Amino acid sequence: MTGFDLTKLLAERGAERYDLHAKHINHQLPRMLHTIGFDKVYERAEGAYFWDADGQDYLDMLAGFGVMGLGRHHPVVRQALHDVLDAGLADLTRFDCQPLPGLLAEKLLTHTPHLDRVFFGNSGTEAVETALKFARYATGRPRVLYCTHAFHGLTTGSLSVNGEDGFRDGFAPLLPDTAVELGDLAALERELRRGDVAALIIEPIQGKGVHPAPPGYLRAAQDLLHRHKALLIADEVQTGLGRTGDFFAYQHEDGVEPDLVCVAKALSGGYVPVGATLGKDWIFKKVYSSMDRVLVHSASFGSNAQAMAAGLAVLAVMEDEEIVANARHTGDLLRTRLAALTDRYELLHDVRGRGLMIGIEFGRPRSLKLRGHWTMLQAARKGLFAQMVVVPLLQRHRILSQVSGDHLEVIKLIPPLTIGEREVDRFVTAFTEVMDDAHRGGGLMWDFGRTLVKQALQGG
Repeated sequence: MTGFDLTKLLAERGAERYDLHAKHINHQLPRMLHTIGFDKVYERAEGAYFWDADGQDYLDMLAGFGVMGLGRHHPVVRQALHDVLDAGLADLTRFDCQPLPGLLAEKLLTHTPHLDRVFFGNSGTEAVETALKFARYATGRPRVLYCTHAFHGLTTGSLSVNGEDGFRDGFAPLLPDTAVELGDLAALERELRRGDVAALIIEPIQGKGVHPAPPGYLRAAQDLLHRHKALLIADEVQTGLGRTGDFFAYQHEDGVEPDLVCVAKALSGGYVPVGATLGKDWIFKKVYSSMDRVLVHSASFGSNAQAMAAGLAVLAVMEDEEIVANARHTGDLLRTRLAALTDRYELLHDVRGRGLMIGIEFGRPRSLKLRGHWTMLQAARKGLFAQMVVVPLLQRHRILSQVSGDHLEVIKLIPPLTIGEREVDRFVTAFTEVMDDAHRGGGLMWDFGRTLVKQALQGG
């Protein structure tokens, strides 16, 4: 009988969490968390909230970068995982066909009736890798186009279509690729005329900065691609499964039918990593063209029973609890209330997004005193003001949020899709207090800003 006791292990060594990371994992993570005061110790979580050892609650407006679409520890997903473990299934034999993958594929495809088949992997970047491979093989062409400022993952293939040099630097050579501006149809057509493009991969709403594709762009891009025998890949890893108020974000525009769709994050229920690449029948049949090629693309843990059970439970909850409609209604409410503040605060320049994917952008103020503070921050490092807002939201109001990307003055809100008016009220009240403080032109926020400037200038 093994002596392993997880509860005892956590009780004995849980307090070492930050030291263990510093010593054995990414040493910059605890350093960053200590610097900005995010080094909290959360004891438990449920729905859209965390609790610390003192019993104080924290509102989660980050949802694990979108993974926790249903919030944490949804009882239906928990029960599904208990059930699948208790069933003792003969999982991952590699040489049989278990029912759960087929059932999950069938359910997913009801939301994309123009698509026919699904490949299951383990993450968003793996879903993107699958789409890139399938597009190149199906078209016989090497080059994939992507949009500037795009984010599609950090493994080598998905890194090749990453629009940020900070992620790409030092990892070359990558796959053949070319960046085009989001919304620039002329640039897209210019690249397509070269005849070597397999596909364009695009986030219907870019996660970095929360920038939706311009109205009509996805349909026009799709028509151009198909005219030149290339494919449209929709990366719905973050935007999919109700995040934007439709099941998929590309569905906001009529007539858009991507050839391949990448899904992950919220499909996991927050428990078991899973990724899915949905595609047209002819693409899959070209890749898997014979029995000799039956394993030409596979994943050791793909289609595992726990992930499939979690995915099925997530889709059932989304239907039963009308999650997509809630994301649309609550997102509209939150965005409208925040947008109403742009006339009140000169540092607040824009509020945009769809559903519960919202970007709050800050910009150069008009008044002389505030302009001086702003210039100081910008000279040290762009993005510091947004960080100055995120920190007091956590420290004073116990709300977890994030800056939307390096060197961006944008906060991105991607809370659990289950939040309602109570959470909207709490966030807007807290955000208003933080912005009031910032517009006084002094005090704790700007003191913290000077600390951030010092850290930025020191670097390393």
